[in-house]
Amino acid sequence: MNLETLKSQVKQQLPSKRYDHTLGVVATSEQLAKRYNTSVESAQIAALLHDIAKYLPNDLLKEKLESAKETDYLNYSPLVWHAPVGAIVAKETYQIKDSDILNAIKYHTTGKAAMTTLEKIVFLADYIEPNRTQPGVEEIRELATKDLDVAVAQTLANTVAYLSSKGKGDIHPDTLAAYEYYRQYL
Repeated sequence: MNLETLKSQVKQQLPSKRYDHTLGVVATSEQLAKRYNTSVESAQIAALLHDIAKYLPNDLLKEKLESAKETDYLNYSPLVWHAPVGAIVAKETYQIKDSDILNAIKYHTTGKAAMTTLEKIVFLADYIEPNRTQPGVEEIRELATKDLDVAVAQTLANTVAYLSSKGKGDIHPDTLAAYEYYRQYL
């Protein structure tokens, strides 16, 4: 499947604002892939599909997680469920077989310890794409041009601090493991 066909299919699955976000993630992923010498095509595909399950109803997300034996996600906020389900949808519906692309989709929300370059790129691109305006995003955009690991570390630090301050309940263990792993770069 070529990139334009994939874009067209994704556009039909997402509300226009989310599709605009997705295109921002694609553009940012392309830039980072070029900067950090990884496959631009893989970055484009993972970025295009990263939110493909974002608007599925929670009962369907739950069903897919149970079918895939990924039930540990059910102990955490439904806001993180779309990422692992997105990897399932990418594999089942879009015939994506590349495990690095699938993992970049799966971990784009939580992160994880020792991410691959592609995983870091999609994780970061989702956080810093041009439509994002959260506090600290400009600093991370600047860091991303210089050192991928430092940018990931700062993103995780900001995320953990935000979730902790908002009392968002338990933070997913992949996020905490990623934070512990990457904070050495701060």
